[in-house]
Amino acid sequence: MIYKDFKDIKLSRLGFGNMRLPQDGDGNIDYGKARELIDLAMKGGVNYYDTAWVYHGGQSESFLGEALGSYPRDSYYLATKFFIQADEDYMKVLDTQLAKLRTDHIDFYLIHCLLDGNVHRYLESGAIEYFLRKKEEGVIRYLGFSSHAGSGNLRLFAESHPWDFAQIQLNYFDWLNSDTSEEYTILEERNIPIMVMEPVRGGKLARLCPEAEQLLHDAHPEWSIPSWAMRFAASLPIVQTVLSGMNAVDQVKDNMATFSDSAPFTEEDRDTLLRACKIYSREITIPCTGCRYCCDGCPMEISIPQFLSVYNRSLVDTDFSSEEFKGIDSAGTPPDCIGCAQCTSNCPQGIRIPELLGEISEKFYG
Repeated sequence: MIYKDFKDIKLSRLGFGNMRLPQDGDGNIDYGKARELIDLAMKGGVNYYDTAWVYHGGQSESFLGEALGSYPRDSYYLATKFFIQADEDYMKVLDTQLAKLRTDHIDFYLIHCLLDGNVHRYLESGAIEYFLRKKEEGVIRYLGFSSHAGSGNLRLFAESHPWDFAQIQLNYFDWLNSDTSEEYTILEERNIPIMVMEPVRGGKLARLCPEAEQLLHDAHPEWSIPSWAMRFAASLPIVQTVLSGMNAVDQVKDNMATFSDSAPFTEEDRDTLLRACKIYSREITIPCTGCRYCCDGCPMEISIPQFLSVYNRSLVDTDFSSEEFKGIDSAGTPPDCIGCAQCTSNCPQGIRIPELLGEISEKFYG
């Protein structure tokens, strides 16, 4: 495992994200399978483990506390987050998180899911000042934030306090097709190290169209398609650790192999990848990462990411069958959407969800 200096410690270049852990038939974390992944990562030298109050319906922190409990506390670093829209009682949340994670301190604590609509709520809540006091007490070691906000609000928030790090969605697709490169520059100018989330864009960059994949395979036949995305993110100078929401043994092994390979990601590699991205970009219609923030509070209980994923396939797969929509496990369906737009306000990607659900209804449920 390759490590990179962060202040007075060394962090593995690969971080383990605990948002997409294996689940059992009831939708709960499959502790046996998930624990196997954690053990494999620990054995491979991964020492950064990221979770949050809301992941897996509140189960993720408890699982991680149990899974890492058998390891020496100084052999890993914990990252978790405060999401004001889930529970604004920041004092209670932090105390509960310490108990769930079975620890007396959290190494990396983040203001969670900064959005254009909640920036000022965070700044005016008193939470940041409280967490800074807890940092002075040693309960929090490093304080940062994760952002899905626009560039203007990212800049505002980055300048508001002395942040130790930031977490942003960063991948080669967004580098070409959104404001990611500008967001990177904002943090770079302020010397704020980056923890990368969604490097494979919620799995969307694990498989590309045949033409794009062939281009990458010809350049490096020994590299997996997902590893190109991981290498791109890690190659950027102020990127510290690249998170991966791993839920299968082969994913853990592939990522550990990638971050144990000291071969440089060259300018030629970068050019090849961006050429492949331009080819693949023609195939992507809806930039959903499957984070499920849109599902929180949906009055019709529609599993929106699943419908958007199937809709994407309907637009690019020649062998697509509309029967795929019937296989989606969801209480509500696109025709049930009432257009309240709560999902849109929660979407980090700014997707026009009610409009798309309307399209799906018209095309497949009419």
